[in-house]
Amino acid sequence: MRGVVLHGPGDVRVEDRADPRIVQPTDAIIRVTAACVCGSDLWPYRGIDLGDGPAPMGHEYVGVVEQTGDQVETIKVGDFVVGSFFASDNTCEICRAGYQSRCVHAELIGAIGTQAQHARIPLADGTLVATPGQPDAGLVPSLLTASDVLGTGWFAAVAAEAGPGRTVAVVGDGAVGLLGVLAARQLGAERIIVFSRHADRQELAVEFGATGIITERGDQGVARLKELTGGLGAHSVIEAVGTQESMMQAIRSTRPGGHVGYVGVSHDVALPGEELFFSAVHLHGGPAPVRRFLPELIGLIWDRKIDPGRVFDLDLPLEEASEGYRAMDERRAIKTLLRP
Repeated sequence: MRGVVLHGPGDVRVEDRADPRIVQPTDAIIRVTAACVCGSDLWPYRGIDLGDGPAPMGHEYVGVVEQTGDQVETIKVGDFVVGSFFASDNTCEICRAGYQSRCVHAELIGAIGTQAQHARIPLADGTLVATPGQPDAGLVPSLLTASDVLGTGWFAAVAAEAGPGRTVAVVGDGAVGLLGVLAARQLGAERIIVFSRHADRQELAVEFGATGIITERGDQGVARLKELTGGLGAHSVIEAVGTQESMMQAIRSTRPGGHVGYVGVSHDVALPGEELFFSAVHLHGGPAPVRRFLPELIGLIWDRKIDPGRVFDLDLPLEEASEGYRAMDERRAIKTLLRP
C-alpha cells in the first residue's frame, strides 16, 4: 500500500509500505477513506520531536472495515468507522472512568500511521465506533474531525467546564482551538473570546460561535482579556498550543476559581509554583479521551447539527501529502485533509 513516511525534518514522502495484517485477534483492518495532517505532526516535521529513522505518519482516520480478528465482536466487515488516536479496550477501570487515552492497554495509533491506504487498528471493539450507515461524501470530513481535533477540542471545553453563563477564552487558533470554540458554543457558553492574529482563522472562529477576538498575545493579550471581563479573567480557558507562553497565557487569563482545559502537546512547559499557588485556578487536561465522546459527536454530525469539517481548508490526494505538510507549516492552511 501507499503511505506517508517522515524521513527527517521537512522530509515527508509517500512510498510503498507493507500491507497491514491481523496481528492480535482483537485487531481490525480498515480501508482508510480519509486521513489528515495534525498540528502535532508538525512537531517532528519541524525537527522538534524527531525520532530515530523513518517513521509512518498519521493518527486521524475514518474508513471501512475490511477484516477483523477472531475476537472482534461489535465491529463487522463493511462498517464505516471512526476511531480515536489512541487504541483502548474501553473496558478497563480507567476507560470506564472516561479516560480511554490512558487505558491500561492503550496503543498509540500514530505509531501505526494512518496517512495510508489501509491501517491495522488494535483493540477494535474498544477503539472504533460505527456510524449508523454509510455516510454521504459531505459528512466524511466532519466525521474525520471526530477522530482527534473535534474530540480534543471538545475535551478541552469540558475540562475547562465551559457552559451556560460562562466566559470562555481560547488560546490557540489552530484546528483544535477552533473546534474548542464550536464545543464551547454547543455546551452553552455565553461568551467565547479567541486569541488570534489570522483573519481566516478569526472568520472561522466567529462562524463556530466566537463572540470576540483578541489579537494581542502573552501578557498584553491577558491584559486585554481582563479589560473585557471586568478585570477578573475568563471562567474557562482552553489551551491548545502546548508551549510555555501559551500555558502561562492560559493560566493568567483565568479568574480565581476558574478552569483551564489544556490539550496542546506540552513542549518544555514548566509551571512556576508560587504563581500557580496564588492563581487559585483548576488545571485539567492531557491527551484527549476521544473515545468517550465519539458516540455523541458522531450523532451530532450525522444529524447535521454541527459541521466541524469546515476546519479543513486544503483537500489533497494522499500522494501530495508533502504539500499538505508544507502548507500547514507555513500557515497557508489551517488543516489538510488527505484522500488515499
